[in-house]
Amino acid sequence: MRLEDLNWMDVEAYLEKEDRLMLVLGACEQHGYLSLLTDIKIPLALADAASQRSGVLVAPPLNFGVSPYFLAYPGTLSLRVGTLLAVVEDLIRSVYKQGFRRILILNGHGGNVPARAHLNDIINQYPHLKLNWYDWWTSHSVEAVAEKYEIKPAHANWLEAFPFTRVADLPQESKNPPHVPSAIMDTETSREVYGDGSFGGPYQVSEEIMQEIFAAALADVLHLLQFE
Repeated sequence: MRLEDLNWMDVEAYLEKEDRLMLVLGACEQHGYLSLLTDIKIPLALADAASQRSGVLVAPPLNFGVSPYFLAYPGTLSLRVGTLLAVVEDLIRSVYKQGFRRILILNGHGGNVPARAHLNDIINQYPHLKLNWYDWWTSHSVEAVAEKYEIKPAHANWLEAFPFTRVADLPQESKNPPHVPSAIMDTETSREVYGDGSFGGPYQVSEEIMQEIFAAALADVLHLLQFE
């Protein structure tokens, strides 16, 4: 159940019996042969699937994140860190005012992690507010699946190549991980280093493995929605 499918009266009725909300963060950035909105599509798919199981409402996703290192790739649109922190805080303030008290943030992009730290400031400002954060690709459940099949996850490789993120044919061969000279690079250097955008490894694996990855992440989301 998405907010976009309701009117304000529907939301008011929802709040009479429920105070949970899922908020999706991600990015609009290069993902090699995958969609520029891969970091939105994956957590949003998880949110939709979790909503079908739990009935928890899904807010419209924030389609932009912090991606300055990929700006040399056309189509990448980036926010500054300060902008992201302000937007996330404003969104939480808005829904708190209306009665939402338990908010699960499903994040699809590593560049957004500064917002997670900022949540510690936000939660102290609002009584009875409960927040949780989920980075699906770093969860122990997802890592366990990768280890089971002995394949290394990385940006724009097999880990993110779900059927709903593919917008082009994927190479059949694997890519050797490039040499990365520094953890901090300007955007032109980043493009020289990463080439097509993938950080290396297989571009795709079997559908069965991808289904297992999604199921593992979905189980995590459903658990976090309990707000124990």
